[in-house]
Amino acid sequence: MRKHLAHRSRLHYGWIVASITFLTLLAAAGMRSTPGVLIVPLEHEFGWSSATISLSVSINLVLFGLSGPFAAALIQRFGVKWVMLGGLLLVAIAASCTTLMNEPWELDLFWGILVGLATGSISSVLGAIVADRWFSQRRGFVTGLLSASNATGQLVFLPLLASVVVSSGWRIASFVVAGSALLITPIVALFMRERPQDIGLQPYGAVETQPVVESQANPLTAAFGGLMRGLRSQDFWLLAGSFFICGLTTNGLIGTHLIPASMDHGIPEVTAASMLALIGIFDLIGTTVSGWLSDRIDNRVLLCWYYALRGLALLWLPYALGSSWLSFLVFIVFYGLDWVATVPPTARLTADLFGKEQMGVVYGWIFASHQLGAATAAFGAGVLRTWLGNYQVTFLIGGLFCLVAAGMVIRIGRSSRNQAIEVELPVVPSASSLS
Repeated sequence: MRKHLAHRSRLHYGWIVASITFLTLLAAAGMRSTPGVLIVPLEHEFGWSSATISLSVSINLVLFGLSGPFAAALIQRFGVKWVMLGGLLLVAIAASCTTLMNEPWELDLFWGILVGLATGSISSVLGAIVADRWFSQRRGFVTGLLSASNATGQLVFLPLLASVVVSSGWRIASFVVAGSALLITPIVALFMRERPQDIGLQPYGAVETQPVVESQANPLTAAFGGLMRGLRSQDFWLLAGSFFICGLTTNGLIGTHLIPASMDHGIPEVTAASMLALIGIFDLIGTTVSGWLSDRIDNRVLLCWYYALRGLALLWLPYALGSSWLSFLVFIVFYGLDWVATVPPTARLTADLFGKEQMGVVYGWIFASHQLGAATAAFGAGVLRTWLGNYQVTFLIGGLFCLVAAGMVIRIGRSSRNQAIEVELPVVPSASSLS
């Protein structure tokens, strides 16, 4: 019995917090990606165009990102648990109200504004804050694991929701989303903790006592203060710009439009949703490995490789959709391994460049840029499909943007290194001073 208790005592509570956060982020990812399954059913029932429906998805993605820095500031002020509970309850309410809609503006309100704000408060920013607070060692690995919850959310939710849509209709699928949020709420309420110091622990792997810095700042002031600090840094612009392209080519383009693009090529909706979920399987592997690598390899080099490989995969996609299943499978494997593998090195670079105390808010703004890119692609791809009748040009544009991002990320940190060199250079006396 003593041996058993001793074994149990070696489990750091940080792993329990990480597990609860993973479950919450998993559900949020599934809830946020649901519109990809609803586009075609809403077109059929209401006669709305792809552009009309894509507008609500675009609003969702913008608010999903913009709420990140404010959620980070709210977490600093009121705590992780209360922000998580508020987000889950708002998802449940908004998804339920969606079933009563009859007009496009209601879709914009419920799924665009409310679900966007709610899922944005329980997103990648939350995972980065939890990993930073609870882990000194394995931080990159945990960040990768929590980022991979996006893939697992797709894996769990998309095939299930697509099956529910086909068998019972899109309204029942919305109730499934609401019910999932309500199921997770009591787990968060009972077991989530704010910081290891609150229960007499230090972050996992910490070799010395780390003080707790409690923020009493107004959340709005803290959020905009982080933005102002970031805007003065060239590295912030490089991180935010590359992450804009990341969102443009993941959530916005593939996450929203791969299912209707597949259906354009004769692939059934459930099969298309399963293919998107299969991307999630490979992303679960790729992002977890990326977190492990971010603890060991130059994060700029990792990001350069990730964006370059993603660009090549998107350039391959138009051929793959019009060709064989094997070609499509090649895309799924390579793109899936890269889906959100960019998150761990981006989060780590943010913490290294801006400090742990500012990391949550600054990364929140960088993540907001990610979602602005996603919103641009979600709406723009819908408009181009309505105009051109297909997604071919959109996929090619996305691939080229990724190659641009690969060139951007390799420059991160150069300005700070140049400043350091200037400081270290000896001052050479002028001729006048010598005389």
